[in-house]
Amino acid sequence: MTTPPDQPDSRLVTEILDAATAGDRDAAERLWQVVYQDLRQLAGSRLRSLPAGQTLQPTALVNEAFLRLVGRDGEELRWESREHFFGAAARAMRNILVDEYRRRSRLKRGGGKRDLSLIEVADEERHQELDLMELDEALKRLEQHAPRASEVVVLRFFGGLTIAEAARVLELSPATVEREWAYARAWLFRELGGAAPDAP
Repeated sequence: MTTPPDQPDSRLVTEILDAATAGDRDAAERLWQVVYQDLRQLAGSRLRSLPAGQTLQPTALVNEAFLRLVGRDGEELRWESREHFFGAAARAMRNILVDEYRRRSRLKRGGGKRDLSLIEVADEERHQELDLMELDEALKRLEQHAPRASEVVVLRFFGGLTIAEAARVLELSPATVEREWAYARAWLFRELGGAAPDAP
């Protein structure tokens, strides 16, 4: 796959997804061409604070996420719009990052608290490190009593969607998504001891 030069266009992505639904077997390659830059930028923002020497690179994360989404034969395109596609990409990236974190943690020797932080997020006054495994476990707990708020975090933090885009994916009003985002961040701030995810 070659790196495409253009930024994705929402209408074009939707047209490609419609073509895939209609049986266009070349749709996966065209989709790759138009979403690569956005996915690459998103992957870079998620990986920016990885420790020196880590092996997972943005290109590898994008490639793996895309393959998980469309399959190796490109016959699994089933999203209604760019927002739905990027929502699925957000979930795929979350799973890949958590899997990578677990793999690296298993390779570490010795006990005690993990000191490998994958994601550094900013609050209003300072940078704080957010442990990916702790975030993932907290999101699972949040999902148990506030599944919609948990989904908003995945779309905003892992997927980089705006409030308006997340609202379209979830079929909610932007005001509702804004409230869910605020609630989720406050809940996670408490659960994670003063750290909370922020959107890129």
